[in-house]
Amino acid sequence: MTTKKVKSAGRFGTRYGLKMRKRIIAVESKQKLKQKCPYCSRYKAKRISPGIYVCKKCNSKFSGKAYTV
Repeated sequence: MTTKKVKSAGRFGTRYGLKMRKRIIAVESKQKLKQKCPYCSRYKAKRISPGIYVCKKCNSKFSGKAYTV
């Protein structure tokens, strides 16, 4: 269960320190957003694995950075 304050880093509980948990929250919130597709310029691209994205609109598969396009 996650709360508003700890978000996805709630799975770590009180371990690893606040700074590391905040970094994880920042990275994971960016990676789970819809990314902009370089082919159709819509925000429909979703990360399917590290560095691989697929656009739900034009169905194109492309590579990018590990967490964002």
